[in-house]
Amino acid sequence: MNQPTRVAIYGRVSTEEQAEHGYSIDAQLDTLQTYCKMHQKIVYKEYVDRGISGKSMEGRYELQRLLLDAKNKEFDEVIVWKINRISRRTIDLLKIVDDLNRYGITFRSFSENFETETPMGRFALQMLGAVGELERNTIVDNVKMGMKERARTGQWNGGIVLGYHSTKSYGDRKRNNSKLETVPSEAAIVRKIFGLYASGKGLKAIANQLNHEELVTKRGNSFSTSAIKEILLNPIYIGKIRFNRYENWNEQRRKGKSDNPIIVDGEHEAIISPELWEKVQHLQRKKSKVHPRHFEGNYTLTGLLRCPQCGASMVSSRTINRSKDGEKIVRRYYSCGAFRSKGSSVCSANSVRADESEQYVYQRIKEVIIHPKILKDIVSQINNDKKLNVQPLRKELQQIDKKLEQYEAKRKKYFGLYEEDSIDKELLVERLDELKKEADLISTRKSEIEWQLQEDNSQTLDYSFVKNILSQIDKLLQSASADKIKALLHLAIKQITVKERKIDTIVLAFDENNVNHFLSCSPSDRNSEGAFALPKQKHRFTIVI
Repeated sequence: MNQPTRVAIYGRVSTEEQAEHGYSIDAQLDTLQTYCKMHQKIVYKEYVDRGISGKSMEGRYELQRLLLDAKNKEFDEVIVWKINRISRRTIDLLKIVDDLNRYGITFRSFSENFETETPMGRFALQMLGAVGELERNTIVDNVKMGMKERARTGQWNGGIVLGYHSTKSYGDRKRNNSKLETVPSEAAIVRKIFGLYASGKGLKAIANQLNHEELVTKRGNSFSTSAIKEILLNPIYIGKIRFNRYENWNEQRRKGKSDNPIIVDGEHEAIISPELWEKVQHLQRKKSKVHPRHFEGNYTLTGLLRCPQCGASMVSSRTINRSKDGEKIVRRYYSCGAFRSKGSSVCSANSVRADESEQYVYQRIKEVIIHPKILKDIVSQINNDKKLNVQPLRKELQQIDKKLEQYEAKRKKYFGLYEEDSIDKELLVERLDELKKEADLISTRKSEIEWQLQEDNSQTLDYSFVKNILSQIDKLLQSASADKIKALLHLAIKQITVKERKIDTIVLAFDENNVNHFLSCSPSDRNSEGAFALPKQKHRFTIVI
């Protein structure tokens, strides 16, 4: 007798879809459960991502759990209400379906009603995936086009900026009617910044003065040199609207900077006079042409060291002195990044010698390898900590389950009150909506915890595995160039703490991706930094040496 098909149901709905279109995960799940009953299929598990966008896989813990269970062949079929529930990007959709096929698992869409086992089914999948991505991209392009048109007419497209606050008219909900109004107290800070720069003060000096005066940015943070520079270069303060400064920033970051941003006269009041603006821009252009300082040596630990006072990353610095015979002496340091960018009101330099720090890190890795007892004690401690760390997560999971049971009890209670005419329909809908939002929020946290528990399983860390990895790091430190050493250290080290101007702890972190970096090449290719014959392990681990 044939065994019934085990089905994994996947559901997803973004916050925007819930608000704008009334999409409901519960409705999706009910439909798919009914479908499975009609076809005598067993629902193995429901995987639900609530309030998550489908534009990427980031943060979609339930989808990741589904794929992991699929790899372990926990079920025979995956069904979704609609293809775009899996992904709105064609490349992600095809990759997911291809993985399922490799595991021998069928993928089905209830709404589109086709299978992926046949050539026509796969073709239909590709077409619908492309249509879904086209639909999303079209909406995004239309929104961008509308925002560009608003900008060209001098209207504000929203956002926060020091010196102004945005007001919005709700007469027409479909239109963005936000406008900028001056905030006098913040405008005074902006004028002060421009005035100080025009008088000859540098970015750090201005940030330091403002922070000493306990003035803050629009978001309530201390001023940094980058924040000051952003204000000085923003034409909004002379009554201009600037838009489309960056394109595809999320994907390309600094490469997404637009060559032709929109800069037009705005509808808002200027804070800075044109004369002061031009003077500041002239000074800024003149300073930007000065060649930056070139430091002797490479700072391989930049960004890894943490300030013992404020926890900020420590950055490169140096001092230049003269000996008695006039010879120039350059000393390299790592200093607090917050102090360097925001001044003494935020933190102190807390400098450590660069040469000593770098040599200590390299030597410490070597010592751990040379003395087996040290490394064995470290690995033993990690394995003990793994067991202890799981306990609070499991306790939180139990509390979440209890809360979800309480939400369900409250939901039934409200329905009972409604049936007894103790509350009206409007109040019922309002209460149920509140409960649903709270339940969705903690359900997302539940998915995250379950993923962490599944990912950080009880598998103990192998001593020889850790020793092999550290041995290969030591070999590279002895032979690689400074650039490769820096890349290697940033790959292997999570952070380095400092105490009393000395290195205190070195935290090494490894997961499957950066371990595979060492394994990526053939063992015969000894010139490549991935050419190490190490046993692969799936879990991630952190060690303190």
